[in-house]
Amino acid sequence: MTVVDEIKKLSVPVDEAIETMLPVKKPEGLYEASRHIVKAGGKRLRPAVLLASAEAVGGDIKTAVPAAVAVELMHTFTLVHDDIMDNDPVRRGLPAVHTVWGEAGGILAGDTLYSKAIEIITEADSEPARLLKASNILSKTCVEVCEGQWLDIDFENRDSVSAEEYLEMIEKKTAILFGAAAQIGAIIGGADSKVDQAMYDFGRLTGLGFQIYDDVLDLTTPEEVLGKRQGSDIFEGKRTLLMIHATEKGAIPRAFGKGSGTKEDIEEAIQVLTDSGSLAYVKDLAVGFVEEGKAKLDVLPDSPAKQLLKDMADYMLYRDY
Repeated sequence: MTVVDEIKKLSVPVDEAIETMLPVKKPEGLYEASRHIVKAGGKRLRPAVLLASAEAVGGDIKTAVPAAVAVELMHTFTLVHDDIMDNDPVRRGLPAVHTVWGEAGGILAGDTLYSKAIEIITEADSEPARLLKASNILSKTCVEVCEGQWLDIDFENRDSVSAEEYLEMIEKKTAILFGAAAQIGAIIGGADSKVDQAMYDFGRLTGLGFQIYDDVLDLTTPEEVLGKRQGSDIFEGKRTLLMIHATEKGAIPRAFGKGSGTKEDIEEAIQVLTDSGSLAYVKDLAVGFVEEGKAKLDVLPDSPAKQLLKDMADYMLYRDY
């Protein structure tokens, strides 16, 4: 069974629980909008990390399913609001929520997903003290994600952004939710604080690798595979690590910051960023973070769940969307 098959297997109880934990009720439009991107699928990496982490520390996956749902809803909340802020029209191959229900509808759908996530995580089958700790981590993580999103917006109004600043931004905006998923899974699975902290570090570091590589995929993966517009970061003039490195090398794609472009513009950008060494640089950096993250799993005894976590970490670098 491949790692993708394993992730899909772990997604089944999560998807089933979403049906009962986020039903369509009055007002129907609000819940249809809230479920729109959730039901579109996605990789379900974060809930899979949470469930595998719970099992890797000796816990029962079934008891952690509500927490896995909560993490997926929290992630989706950030996507819905992110699409509004970036004015992205497509998400997971479907019209973004705000393009169907308007910006106000998108904001309310995102708020609903956030609130339901905080509610649902308390339904996991664990000791009250562990549920309280898990809830606090999820709430704190959401604040830090918002901080990361604010930094991302702020960078758009600046002439330059350093690599260190960019890494801080993606750590908050993306990586720490992977960290929270792994840590919450470990907490609900019964781990002590030393182990759950190591699991947080595993998720955070591999999440950094995930986001750095995601910036590569944004440029190199066709829209029909990626599920959103190819090259959007380049067209929007985003100062990703790719562009920070390329700028230092004096290698600026012609479509950078132009708002839109052609297939030829994308091909030219790929060539420029290859010739400058920027693509190789960010790929190597992503690999380094993932390898550092996998080393954190040494606190765990060997098991199929531990191996799955390592395989999922590798998958973050060898996926095509």
